[in-house]
Amino acid sequence: MSETLEQTVDVQSTGDFPYSIPLELKVDDRDTIRSLMKYPEGPLRDEFALEALKIGVLALRHAAGAIDADLVQQQINQMLETLNSQLTNHAELAHERLTGSLKEYFDPEDGRFSQRVKRLTADDGDLSQLLMGLLDGDDSRLAKTLLAHVGENSPLMKQLSPDQSQGLLAMLKTNVEGQLTQQRVQILREFSLDNPEGALHRLVSEITRKHGDFTKDFQGKIDEVMGEFSLNKEDSALSQLVANVRKSQEKITNEFSLNNKESALHKMKAELNEVLVDHAKTNAQFQEDVKVALGKLITKRETEAQGTRHGLVFEDAVCEFIGRQAQHAGDIAIPSGHTTGLIKNCKVGDCVIELGPDSAAPGAKIAVEAKQDASYTLARAREEIEVARKNRGADWGVFVFSKSTAPAGLEPFQRYGNDIVLIWDAEDSSADVYLKAGLVTARALCFRTERQTEAQQADFETIDRAILEIEKRAGKLDEIGKFAKTIYSASDKILKRVESDRKALDRQVEILRDNLGDLKEIVGSRGS
Repeated sequence: MSETLEQTVDVQSTGDFPYSIPLELKVDDRDTIRSLMKYPEGPLRDEFALEALKIGVLALRHAAGAIDADLVQQQINQMLETLNSQLTNHAELAHERLTGSLKEYFDPEDGRFSQRVKRLTADDGDLSQLLMGLLDGDDSRLAKTLLAHVGENSPLMKQLSPDQSQGLLAMLKTNVEGQLTQQRVQILREFSLDNPEGALHRLVSEITRKHGDFTKDFQGKIDEVMGEFSLNKEDSALSQLVANVRKSQEKITNEFSLNNKESALHKMKAELNEVLVDHAKTNAQFQEDVKVALGKLITKRETEAQGTRHGLVFEDAVCEFIGRQAQHAGDIAIPSGHTTGLIKNCKVGDCVIELGPDSAAPGAKIAVEAKQDASYTLARAREEIEVARKNRGADWGVFVFSKSTAPAGLEPFQRYGNDIVLIWDAEDSSADVYLKAGLVTARALCFRTERQTEAQQADFETIDRAILEIEKRAGKLDEIGKFAKTIYSASDKILKRVESDRKALDRQVEILRDNLGDLKEIVGSRGS
């Protein structure tokens, strides 16, 4: 399907269209066939098919356009929502992380850097403690060192006189203490935040200025990015995208608007209206023709039902059914209702079945008489089937009553000597089993009359049992069928029983057929 669509796009893009395309289609859709059959074969039917194909192509084309437009709109809306949400979340997360990090290190109140500087430059800070431990007091390392080298008990003072040592010591001590005090004050001034010219104050100012410039530049970049995705700015990327989408949507909407006379949908509606008007006219004419034909058919059926023709139709249906069954069995069914038989000027016997040469009783005949006449009783039917057997030279006979005219209380399948009497409904396929059973039973009885050896007696016992079972099941089947029509509450069980007996009846028919086949083989082997 995708390759076909790509080829269609290539042809449309190049514009290389032929003036006509020969097209031969095989239509198997019932509705399409019903519509095409309304027109006679030829130009009218071809014209109608072309119009229907054109309408379908236009509908598919516009349906595909509508689906593409909706899909584009949906994807764009989803993309914008996702992008806006991600950018907003990212900006908030970046701002939150950056603010937290900078505040953690440079917050004037509790920032790590500020705390570290305070601990370093405070009066009791690490730097002050270090300098005081090294320089301040008699217990300082410097004082101890000097005292050890130039003190009262130092080797140097021992080399000098006491007076000179006292004078030198006092002078050195005064000078050293003065220099140390001056150096300490200078160092403390450099690391004091109260001194604007101090090194520590300049460091903190520089860091604060750099931090402010960085925050300002970063916020500007974020504002610039957010501006590109803002609908409030006419020249932003998002505004331009939305404008293009709106233009495309308006164009597509105009093509599918009935208010626009130039739109494709309006043109298609006009063409459809014309086709529907023509179709309505054609349909009205077709309905009139159907009504006339149905009237003629109903009149014909009423006439046949009132006259003798109705019975002839039933006889033809019986002969047609028997012809199909005989063909499957390899026999010959000959309609004989319009020809005289062995009795002079007698046409009794609607059909004669002659068993085929491959059967166990080749040449044996079965006479069939069918009646759809309410005046026929069981006694009259037996008399007529006997005449039919004699007239057609048959050993066995099958009399078929129509269900609509059969005598009340008559069993649907019954055997009387050489004759089988049954009831059949030509319009109910479930009743076919009775007629099939009657034909198979008659064939089996033809085989039964042939003289066989004692070794074959067991086969005939099976056939006899099958025939008795068929008679038994057929009687129950008709009785249960009547119960199913009158007892609604137990209809499911009764219908299941009917189906079970019908299947059993079919099995018995199959048993007859199988045994007849075996019997045919035995007779054939005897003949050879």
